[in-house]
Amino acid sequence: MWKIVGFLVAVYLVFAVLGVIIEGLVWLTVLAGVAFLGTVAYGAIKGRSDKQIR
Repeated sequence: MWKIVGFLVAVYLVFAVLGVIIEGLVWLTVLAGVAFLGTVAYGAIKGRSDKQIR
């Protein structure tokens, strides 16, 4: 009986830790996507203004 309870507690802890890690990775992915899109937009605007000057 205690082996089953111990196994279930271990499985619960693994899923809890994985949930925290995955949630953190989701937010990092969102922030990286926003930073990438901002960089692309800045590059497009900067590239367009460089062409108009020349």
